[in-house]
Amino acid sequence: MSLSRIFVVATNVYKEVIRDRVLYLMGLYAVFMFAAAALLPSVAANAQDKIILDLGMAGIHLLGLVVTVFVGTGLINKEIEKKTVLVLISKPISRLEFIWGKHFGLSAVLAVLLACLTAIYFGVLLLNQIEFTAGSLLLAIFYTFIELMLLTAAALLFGVFTSSLLATLLTIGVYLMGHLSQDIVALGELTESPLFQRVTSAMYLVLPDLERLNFRNEAVYGMTLFPAPPELLGHLLYGLLYTALLLAIAVFIFARRQF
Repeated sequence: MSLSRIFVVATNVYKEVIRDRVLYLMGLYAVFMFAAAALLPSVAANAQDKIILDLGMAGIHLLGLVVTVFVGTGLINKEIEKKTVLVLISKPISRLEFIWGKHFGLSAVLAVLLACLTAIYFGVLLLNQIEFTAGSLLLAIFYTFIELMLLTAAALLFGVFTSSLLATLLTIGVYLMGHLSQDIVALGELTESPLFQRVTSAMYLVLPDLERLNFRNEAVYGMTLFPAPPELLGHLLYGLLYTALLLAIAVFIFARRQF
């Protein structure tokens, strides 16, 4: 594995995605946030500050998710459909370097996007004199980035062996089931069927528990509701290890595909 070749692939992905005007989403977010800040005081009955804080975090998460799902699923599938993958694999680059380069490239785009959206978010809060704890919001956005990295790996995995449409649907399914995985286990515990309990437990073990990376609600109230640092570190390692596992599976499948 050559880090220089991974960097070249990542750089090309970054430039390609930026060229697709993905960062125009920043303008959409800014319009939405300023409009919400202007309109909410007249209808929110003194709860506008809390609503704006929640809307800002939700908007950052949603726009990042849109880029992850609709760009990530096509990064490899598009190369396969256009047959440009034949040119790439004929060059002195391994399939591991190709997959990891694609992932790092899109992750870099997401990092830039989230940084810019966060700057807009903080600007709206400051202009409207809304009290907030910067540290808690930044920490929640960082874990949102880890979640998006994990979903990017899932999108690349599905894009390796399915069509773009199916890969998109599967990635959205992983996102939804990942945030409901704890509820699925709780539902299994409420039933009296051992088979159903084993099925729900197996689903929890296979699917990523994305709620472990979701601190957006807690961040609005400051650092008091966050878990202890060792637990936070455990959640971070969980997200990174799961991402690495998905990428390893993607490399394994891609290495065995015949073009």
